[in-house]
Amino acid sequence: MATELDTQRDLSTFAREPGPFAGKRIAKMASGLIGSEILKIAADVRALKREGRTICDLTVGDFDPKQFRIPKKLESGIRDALEKGETNYPPSNGVLELREAVQRFYARELGLDYPLDSFLIAGGARPVIYGIYRALVDAGDRVIYPVPSWNNNHYIHMSGAQGVPVVCTPEHAFLPTREDFAPHLRGARLVCLNSPLNPTGTAIEREVLHDICRAILEENRAREGSGGRPLFVMYDHIYWMLCVAGTEHVTPPELEPEMARYTVFVDGISKSFAATGVRVGWAVGPTDVIERMSAVLGHVGAWAPRAEQVATVALLDDAAGMKSYLDEFKRGVGARLARLHDGFQRLKAKGFAVESLQPMGAIYLTARIAPFGKTTPQGKRLSSSDDVRKHLLDAAGLAIVPFSAFGATADEGWFRLSVGAASLEAIDAALPRLEATLAALR
Repeated sequence: MATELDTQRDLSTFAREPGPFAGKRIAKMASGLIGSEILKIAADVRALKREGRTICDLTVGDFDPKQFRIPKKLESGIRDALEKGETNYPPSNGVLELREAVQRFYARELGLDYPLDSFLIAGGARPVIYGIYRALVDAGDRVIYPVPSWNNNHYIHMSGAQGVPVVCTPEHAFLPTREDFAPHLRGARLVCLNSPLNPTGTAIEREVLHDICRAILEENRAREGSGGRPLFVMYDHIYWMLCVAGTEHVTPPELEPEMARYTVFVDGISKSFAATGVRVGWAVGPTDVIERMSAVLGHVGAWAPRAEQVATVALLDDAAGMKSYLDEFKRGVGARLARLHDGFQRLKAKGFAVESLQPMGAIYLTARIAPFGKTTPQGKRLSSSDDVRKHLLDAAGLAIVPFSAFGATADEGWFRLSVGAASLEAIDAALPRLEATLAALR
């Protein structure tokens, strides 16, 4: 009688070698999908940490639970929901009680009163973005998006759309204006906006957003008589609760109520409650679009876990508890951003080729480090942002992400610095190392 060991088969060769169909096995879409540059940088960081190097890691748009915990109400709520057996499939559009809680939350905090059918719960913001593209964008459709921005180029590739990148400048805090978008609106299907913006941590101003909304409404009114399809806005404001004091968060329907017909929000608890791994996000938008997004995401099983959905209800309904948590959370994030910004301003005052933009929201500082043309002590000439990135990681133990990871093609030395996983002590220790590294260049 054969034992289990006797019947095992070593399939390593077949699994690892493509055989006679090498180069013909993968679909064109997947073959052409570019991997995340941030993940490649993170691999470099992990390798140095394994060697025992001290690294101030400012790369990932995530939170270290040692620095920022999720709210206790959310943590205990998940535990209680699991103990009560909330482990079966949730409805594909989200647990009813959570959809109602988000509806109340938007009315209370944003002044936006939508019908219940406008709310869709998903497993974080990424499935929501994917659902928007799949529900609205056909192959060949034109999608307008600002550069730098997060991952629009990848979603455009997956949907077979035609990307229209609009380069934004530091003079406008890397945010688009009506003038930037206007030449591209005719015939476009989707405009992508994100505020506060990943990677810059800057937020769009009221009048600038209002001008963009007016342009979109004008474009759609021009299309009404031609039988064309409307132009939509994906408004990703996943960081809106992390705006710094003095920064006003605004939304398209707030400024122009008719924009509710053409705007789909991307939102969730991931960033504002340090809950990236809890995977509760939502879309808010026109009911016909939300219904089709729900169908798409239901087929790929992109719903948030049921226990986490149940726990999020109590979190969103506790306005006082939410404010208490956010006050402390934002103080911690703000202190780290301010420490970095002040450090860069001191380096700039000393004559180093650096600068930084005043933080407005999210967990990111935009900084420019541009010692181009200088040479390292090892004889390496720094001629690109990636040269600078690699040298700072090796010599200063400072891990940062160039704007090329967010679609930028101009190599001007701009970087994203993310503070969600860094302590004040780590930042304080890294800034002198950065100064010494820059001072050693010749």
